[in-house]
Amino acid sequence: MSLISPASKALQRSALAAHETLGTGAHGHGAWQLRDVVRASWLRSLEYRGAAASIAHTVLGDEALRELRTASPLRLVLPVFDRLLLEPTRDARLILAIGDPHGRLLWVKGDSQVLRDAESMAFVPGADWSERAVGTSAPGTALVTGGGVQVSGAEHFDPIAHRWSCTAVPIHAPDTGEVIGVVDITGGPDAVAAHSLALLQAAVAAAESELRWHRQQVEPVRRSLAVPAAPAPHAAPVEVSMLRLTSGTGAELRRGAGCLELSSRHAELLGLLSWHPRGLSGEELVELLHLNPDAADMGTLRAEMVRLRKVLAEFDPSLVPLSRPYRLASPPASDAREVLRAIENGDLDAALAHYAGPVLPRSQAPGIEAIRDEVFAALRQGLLQDGTAAQLLRFLELPEVHDDEEVLSTTLQVLPARSPRRAMVVAALERLERLESAG
Repeated sequence: MSLISPASKALQRSALAAHETLGTGAHGHGAWQLRDVVRASWLRSLEYRGAAASIAHTVLGDEALRELRTASPLRLVLPVFDRLLLEPTRDARLILAIGDPHGRLLWVKGDSQVLRDAESMAFVPGADWSERAVGTSAPGTALVTGGGVQVSGAEHFDPIAHRWSCTAVPIHAPDTGEVIGVVDITGGPDAVAAHSLALLQAAVAAAESELRWHRQQVEPVRRSLAVPAAPAPHAAPVEVSMLRLTSGTGAELRRGAGCLELSSRHAELLGLLSWHPRGLSGEELVELLHLNPDAADMGTLRAEMVRLRKVLAEFDPSLVPLSRPYRLASPPASDAREVLRAIENGDLDAALAHYAGPVLPRSQAPGIEAIRDEVFAALRQGLLQDGTAAQLLRFLELPEVHDDEEVLSTTLQVLPARSPRRAMVVAALERLERLESAG
């Protein structure tokens, strides 16, 4: 790998000089002083030049985008990318984009201001960023080459992207090896820093591993529980337990008409095991349960697990945890997971319906706090990015959002000029401003 950054002044000067020769015919190609991957992409881009449309014209409508998201296997690993890429890159003002195998962006996440800036080049969910549509860019070129690609500034074929840098890595199906999508980080020069490509490659490897596990473990279980197309006349429907973690206090399991209220510790254990379907060792569980794991007693965990097994065996035997590692053979559905799934599918109304409040708000277990933060952050980001005025106002009804200045400001921006709710939002912002001044 070259140690010279694609954002270096020398490479950028060469790329700008190459742009000046684009209209001079084939004889100008020999003067291009471009990196090999960029040169090859430019030559392909020239072939597409006549057919390429304005990027803005390629953006799908909401319904078509929702259908693509629902069909994409990448929806299953969005939490992996959020955890490994979205949070680590947020401080660098980078945005995360995940696209399908044809270069269509399905999800674009990150800092709200950077997202708004990226809209100027139509780097938005639903846009086509394949080479055929926009020429050289990291997402489109990575899909063509099948490997990781970095593109900076003037190396982009379309001048509309010259203010940006990006690194992208294709994602492969773990069973067939076919390309099923691409993950990209876009922003300033940090997007093509030396470590950026390695960071994306590691995240993609983790996502492909998660997809492999899902294909081997989850899908066979789902197929075995699937209701046949023509069920027997007297076949009873399969009842699946639902774990409610966002009820505002503790947790409960619901199965058909039955309801089981869980103790605080049992709620934490079942919540953690449902969130980590591959299983957790006893040591990992202790670390996720205790602020000071070194002082925790492994025997106490084993005793609590015995009690949890007894409780679950009476309510839903399929949920009784297995050992070595501790895991659930058939994890229950959960309202917290449904929030994330709805966001992935672009259905913010459903996400708000499933989110009754913070995940186990009284729990101080580090693992539960991480889940709580992940669910709330995903909902908040989804609404800041794509929420309608009605959805944002509904979100503001939650106590944990009352003093969220960014949500209030975004709501004010999308509210109609004559909306009577504007006065309420303005009053809340003014109250926050007074509190800041007093402080």
